[in-house]
Amino acid sequence: MEFETVIGLEIHAQLKTITKIFCGCSTKFGAPPNSNTCPICLGMPGVLPVLNKKVVEFAIKLGLATNSTINRFSQFARKNYFYPDLPKGYQTSQFDLPIIGRGEIKIEVDGQERNIGITRIHMEEDAGKLIHDEVEPVSHVDLNRTGTPLLEIVSEPDIRSPEEAVAYLKKLHAILRYLDICDGNMQEGSFRCDANISLRPVGREKLGTRTELKNMNSFRHVQNALEYEIRRQRDILLEGGKIIQETLLWNPDKNCTESMRGKEEAHDYRYFPCPDLVPIEISSEWIEQVRALLPELPNERKARFIEQYELPEYDAAVLTADREVAEYFEETVKGGVQAKKVSNWIMTELLRELKGEEISSCRVTAPQLAALLLMVENNTISGKIAKTVFLDMMESGKDPQAIVQEKNLVQVSDVGELLSLVKEIVAANPGQAEDFRAGKTKLMGFFVGQLMQKTKGKANPQLANELFSKELG
Repeated sequence: MEFETVIGLEIHAQLKTITKIFCGCSTKFGAPPNSNTCPICLGMPGVLPVLNKKVVEFAIKLGLATNSTINRFSQFARKNYFYPDLPKGYQTSQFDLPIIGRGEIKIEVDGQERNIGITRIHMEEDAGKLIHDEVEPVSHVDLNRTGTPLLEIVSEPDIRSPEEAVAYLKKLHAILRYLDICDGNMQEGSFRCDANISLRPVGREKLGTRTELKNMNSFRHVQNALEYEIRRQRDILLEGGKIIQETLLWNPDKNCTESMRGKEEAHDYRYFPCPDLVPIEISSEWIEQVRALLPELPNERKARFIEQYELPEYDAAVLTADREVAEYFEETVKGGVQAKKVSNWIMTELLRELKGEEISSCRVTAPQLAALLLMVENNTISGKIAKTVFLDMMESGKDPQAIVQEKNLVQVSDVGELLSLVKEIVAANPGQAEDFRAGKTKLMGFFVGQLMQKTKGKANPQLANELFSKELG
């Protein structure tokens, strides 16, 4: 029997506000435990929350960026459940009246474009954090994160493979970063993903029993977890078994899912309107004010890069997937270097050396990279030497001119000096010279390589080819 995979994602994006959603406590990550707290976020009796206006503005921004409906009237609700890191005994969220309604995000997988629907986007507060002692059988509670503003983005069950799920996640991640409303740090929990997944026989409309996957803090973990769960559910169904509706944790060390608890339904949380917060009304004027603040988004920038810089679609997609990389590219091009050369260098040398780190951590500035590439263009150094210089720049942060001067790496372009070495190499390799003259032109690489060895890689490769061609002609 053939099965179709059905996946829906619930993403929590922590917003880049200075203070929490209902109080003035800091949202700064890494503070000492329980230091960023007050009576409001600790849920003390008699306190009243006050909504942070910036949270609403950020929600409108994301709604506009995802072609979603901005609901003019929305309301907070209490989501009731007990957990040690939830001091109030409920989470202030939204239920039947969310701030953002239906929308969609366009993704591309294997050259095929698809629209993934967004069911809703709503505002809510985060819970605290349980820290489990590795030595003693105890857990500690850190409430610094309690009350941190979140946007929960709920997709339609439109995703049909792990690859589509990752593409959707990456696109949403990029949009949030471009809007500058979430830093997207998955390791710190700023961008968290839960996945609902089920299988059904191909051609059947009714959805199968779903499980929920948690604890996936990287794009790779999301892909691996979904692939494993698809295999697990398929094996059970083929053997005639039934899927249990439950919440599963992904264990990246064992590469498997583990049962956490039974899966809750909405009625389990006993939602009701929050009596401490008034409903939110959004005017057309406010929406237009926020629309005016929207930056150029990934799809728009990709199209512009293709047209303005004449880049291949692949290059434009890679460069615009991250806002900071796109800005780094444009700043480098402003230094007077051809766009395609900058693109090649960023996609190969730079991104490889960053090893997944943010480009903001790169010690080589865009003007420095432009200066290095210009030194290659004007034949001051060879492309091979440029790669060596670049590695030095990544470690030291020095300007390329200083490194080239310190290490005497200036390209040798003196015809007399190179011609003398060319004659010497040809005379020392008569057999190869005769084979070259007989038509084995690939031996040119051998001769140029010999010259590079003698000049420690500093010979002008174009001039070297010309001199060898004349000498061997």
